[in-house]
Amino acid sequence: MQQPLEHHPFQPVLPESATVVMMGTFPPTGEKRCMEFHYPNFQNDMWRIMGAVFYDDTDHFRVGDEKRFDPIKIEAFLREKGIALCSSAQTAIRLKGNASDKDLKIVDPVDMPQLLKTLPHVKWIFTTGGLATDTLLGLLNEKIKAPKTNEWIHYPYCAERELFLYRLPSTSRAYPLSLAKKIEAYRQFFIQAGLV
Repeated sequence: MQQPLEHHPFQPVLPESATVVMMGTFPPTGEKRCMEFHYPNFQNDMWRIMGAVFYDDTDHFRVGDEKRFDPIKIEAFLREKGIALCSSAQTAIRLKGNASDKDLKIVDPVDMPQLLKTLPHVKWIFTTGGLATDTLLGLLNEKIKAPKTNEWIHYPYCAERELFLYRLPSTSRAYPLSLAKKIEAYRQFFIQAGLV
């Protein structure tokens, strides 16, 4: 049976002052979400990592003792720090009904010309996994080898703009790296990008 085509359910966060854009792939299905915002699975460590890097508190974005994060607080943080958030996929098919990269088929990737026009100050694009990285590299006219995790490359998407693509580890708990090491990887990126 053919799985349905899904459109990304969340609007991107695009602060005009952003110098960095964070790009993952596709959110989990509705029953796995603790909020209607990017990285909505409570088991995903994205917002714990961001809390640790910027506030030295893995629970900074958590709502009290509840098993959910505060999307309003998260969006305010992203806008204040100048961090844009946009998926590398606009539409996708879940081959097995989940959000695992290996089970996603991206049908329509991000509209990169529009994204870059909306974010004139972005210099750093960081991805949160292999599929997002491969999707962005697939938008280039030339074939470029993907950076290894925790490395970056020049991203020659347009001649008039210097862009860098930095590949960070997935924040999914399925990715075999400790939370402490993920926090350190993200901290090093934000130091490189001048935000910490």
